[in-house]
Amino acid sequence: MAGKTCNKLEDYLKMNHTLTLVQKIPVPIDTAWSFFSSPANLARITPPEMMFRITGSIADENIYPGMIICYTLYPFMMLPIRWETEITVVKKPFYFEDCQKSGPYEHWHHQHFFREIDGGVEMTDFLQYRLPMDFFGELVNTVIVSRRLEEVFNYRRKRVEAILGSFQND
Repeated sequence: MAGKTCNKLEDYLKMNHTLTLVQKIPVPIDTAWSFFSSPANLARITPPEMMFRITGSIADENIYPGMIICYTLYPFMMLPIRWETEITVVKKPFYFEDCQKSGPYEHWHHQHFFREIDGGVEMTDFLQYRLPMDFFGELVNTVIVSRRLEEVFNYRRKRVEAILGSFQND
């Protein structure tokens, strides 16, 4: 498994794939922060067929810089993936980021932004990732990974609406 962090200049100089998602949520910013800053809620917004399970002992803790989250999931064809991410920056209640310490990607940097708007919060996810194995990794991304990530985030959007509500002011 790959295991680079997002703090190295070389990670930014290589080509990354990006995914940007924006979702409006009809709750106060503190409610959105409380939900998304609890790693225990990750399982609630991950497709059930992925069998997401936190394997470390974080209990009901909220995120903090340096927090390590270890988990197992099955993203494709019942193949288990062990993944470890680190929360690297927390600016409550507006921003946090996580980076893969070990797992399936050569590079994974996920930024979460929260902004107060009329009627609720606008949440923006900005994800940069790169698969290992150069050309083969690019092929796997094109055929499988990019589509699967979009499916996962679309599922998450629906679950967030079911849990926190659907924004009506668009």
